[in-house]
Amino acid sequence: MLLIEVFVPAGALRADERQALGRLLIDTLMSEDDSHAIEIIDAERLITQVLVHEPATWVLGQRPAADPADPPRYLVRVTVPASWRREMCEEVVTMVTDALAETERQAGRDPGRVRREPHAVVLVEGVSEGGIGIHGKAMSTLELTELISRPYRDRTAGQEAPAGAAGKLIDPICGMSVEPDSPITLVHEGTLYGFCHGLCRRAFADEHGLTPAGEHPPTA
Repeated sequence: MLLIEVFVPAGALRADERQALGRLLIDTLMSEDDSHAIEIIDAERLITQVLVHEPATWVLGQRPAADPADPPRYLVRVTVPASWRREMCEEVVTMVTDALAETERQAGRDPGRVRREPHAVVLVEGVSEGGIGIHGKAMSTLELTELISRPYRDRTAGQEAPAGAAGKLIDPICGMSVEPDSPITLVHEGTLYGFCHGLCRRAFADEHGLTPAGEHPPTA
């Protein structure tokens, strides 16, 4: 993630509730599980920001007119690189909705309404290639992948390719477990490597001088 924006009606959440919601969204979307190495998660957290907005005016289109603060409506915009958007959408929408439901539960309101009623709208938007600037320069998606994965790659440099649980392969770029029959693989020096995304494969191939001339990172 790069940016998570939450729009709520003015006064619907206290300051501490807004802070807690922002932290919950980061913790939910950057959960420390076996899907990625901890270095990857920490690097993603470093460039992820949450903004909670309270618009001065909020008008609902429904009839008859309803108060958007009773109960609170939510509009969440999650911004990611465009090439990541398609495969992330379903998971991001589910996880954001879970966080909103937990916020409602903690406030003593009905958490089920955010799944039953159209009270929580989640928009997952992609930033076009070259539209992300970090360290004072525009970064390609491949460069962003390099930035995020570098701490993990530095730690595992020179080590043998680890074996994942139940015969799975470990993506050497991000540490994610990958099925051995994954369509995104690469053989290097007799070892089969699996990758969670074409960008991880491209980063590995570039690092080892294996990228065919003219190959470009995948786009959405």
